[in-house]
Amino acid sequence: MPVKMPRCVCGDAKIAALGLRVRRGCSFHGLAFNIDMDLAPFDRINPCGYAGMAVTSLARLQPVEDPASVHREFLDILLAKLDYQQLSHATTIN
Repeated sequence: MPVKMPRCVCGDAKIAALGLRVRRGCSFHGLAFNIDMDLAPFDRINPCGYAGMAVTSLARLQPVEDPASVHREFLDILLAKLDYQQLSHATTIN
């Protein structure tokens, strides 16, 4: 039986992650979208604590000619969904 967990997958492979932790009154958060990267390090860990979980990237699913443009489009969509207007591309990490 498949494990039921919050996830963002394509098929049976995880392509993105969203994390949130609150510790001693401080919040830690992160967002990852695997666009085009070396996925080998995921073979040595249990992604999100789940043994055997496959991990993929957008580049494995379709050609990615310009990862930076995918990043910008993803950020634009996310900010629009959050109705957030104060972040510019110049302040993002590439």
